Amino acid sequence: MQSKLLTLRDVEAATTLGRSRIYQLIAEKAFPSPIKVSPGRSAWLAAEVDTWIEARIALRDGGEAK
Repeated sequence: MQSKLLTLRDVEAATTLGRSRIYQLIAEKAFPSPIKVSPGRSAWLAAEVDTWIEARIALRDGGEAK
């Protein structure tokens, strides 16, 4: 299995959300949590962020979010 990690900057670019909104959604359990890759460094699994984006598209198109 190949997993790609995204930095906060990558996540901001992919979602168009700002840092504070991303962390607010994480606190609300409405966005994937980051993983700790080293002290002071976190990253997100690209597949989880992609799934979150796809769920937003489904909501727009009248479906339900996963």
